Amino acid sequence: MPPTLASLVHHSALKLTVRAGEDRLDVPVRWAHVSELADPVPYMEGGELLLITALKLDAEDPQAMRRYVKRLVGAGVVGLGFAVGVNYDEIPEALVDAARQEGLPLLEVPRRTPFLAISKAVSAAIAADQYRAVTAGFAAQRELTRQALNAGPEGLLAALAAQVDGWAALYDASGAVVATAPEWAGRRAARLTAEVERLRERPAPASSVVGGPDNEDRVELHSLGTGRRPRAALAVGTAAAPGTAERYAVHSAIALLTLTTERSRSLHAAEQRVGTAVLRMLLAGQPDHARAVAGDLYGGLLDAPFRMIVADAGGEPPAGLTEAVESAAARSAEAVLVVPEGEERLVVLAADGGSAVTACVEYAAAREAARTAATAEQAGGDEDELVVGLSAPSGPTGAAAAYKQAEQALSVARRRGRVLVEHEQLASGSVLPLLADDAVKAFADGLLRALREHDATGRGDLVASLRAWLSRHGQWDAAAADLGVHRHTLRYRMRRVEEILGRSLDDPDVRMELWLALKATSAD
Repeated sequence: MPPTLASLVHHSALKLTVRAGEDRLDVPVRWAHVSELADPVPYMEGGELLLITALKLDAEDPQAMRRYVKRLVGAGVVGLGFAVGVNYDEIPEALVDAARQEGLPLLEVPRRTPFLAISKAVSAAIAADQYRAVTAGFAAQRELTRQALNAGPEGLLAALAAQVDGWAALYDASGAVVATAPEWAGRRAARLTAEVERLRERPAPASSVVGGPDNEDRVELHSLGTGRRPRAALAVGTAAAPGTAERYAVHSAIALLTLTTERSRSLHAAEQRVGTAVLRMLLAGQPDHARAVAGDLYGGLLDAPFRMIVADAGGEPPAGLTEAVESAAARSAEAVLVVPEGEERLVVLAADGGSAVTACVEYAAAREAARTAATAEQAGGDEDELVVGLSAPSGPTGAAAAYKQAEQALSVARRRGRVLVEHEQLASGSVLPLLADDAVKAFADGLLRALREHDATGRGDLVASLRAWLSRHGQWDAAAADLGVHRHTLRYRMRRVEEILGRSLDDPDVRMELWLALKATSAD
């Protein structure tokens, strides 16, 4: 504890007497300052015990003393020490009354007690308090280090919460709560995720102080990590601002958690190299070798049905998708294999029906909504280039096929201007939506152009006749009835189609191309 007016009054060597402000002696004293100026306020910082002999004061003038004391209180002076037996044999009543009116503690200093003795007592008490704080800080650092080594981040948070007499929480790279201490702090920590996300947008190291939810407490937020973008964050909630010892504990926890985070990054890089090798073996049709290399690293991921995800960020690393997938998997304690392919592409192997796949779909949906909103405002950005393909459920022996499915879905997503397309949607749907591609429409227009130009002269309706004949699978009577013409008329028209196109309708490939061309241009 720092020195207080009460501790100075009880100091046996100082012999101080309280003349006013008896109920405010528990105020901490930051320093003892001697000044005989009529207005010492410009030289005050607040928290001082001001020592005077009233050499230049009219201490018997009630109005002058009220103005003097009021200025001292406004400057944050916590107490006034008046030396008797120097200029005044006792403290003038005008000063005593003014101190009582303003609630300023007034201490009588006997002649045999020099001001230097009071300054030394204050200085010694401050130094002792700082020494205790430093000693306690080193002890806290040792305890936090021991807990970090033996119990991991959870043990460290528990020790930190005990040191600051509050609570602590650790957030991952996505801003989700990883651990809290005590457990009851989980709900408070979860309500601060928006503040954590704002903190993570700033380069590390970064910190901020926010009022707790419903003003429950004071919360400090600190980013963790040495990179441009923090990979984690620490929240520390206390009833009041931490003291020196508590501050040492907080900074020690930040350092230890940063080391843990950086070590995790190194381990993550090593796991990523293993994951790359495992993926290559799966795609090469070597599932047994892939299992042997993976060991227990990916749990049962290689044995259960999984999905293959291929993402392309169009010039930018798909960092947001990576964080979303890895964070979701970590929260659900499920294995996931994430392998970058260069700077722009990402391959993910995740359990079918698991949190990682769900997170991928939700992330893509959010980007789709953002892209739609940006288009509506005639704005956009490079990040809108993200496209994702999702395969159907597969197993180790079908990994290569699943990868191909994901690439096909990605290609369709890019053509359609979508963020994500699932291969199952393509397989279970119709081929007709694929005909909306501009290249297909251009082919169809070119193939049918001569027939339409013929019809434009008013010499027949070859396009409608061709559509009716193909829809009836070449049945003359049925197609002629649909058109309301004689079957001989229809036969003549089909011969004209063959002559104009230079192609035989007896060829099934020709009939197929013409039918698809008619479908592709039907919206026109």
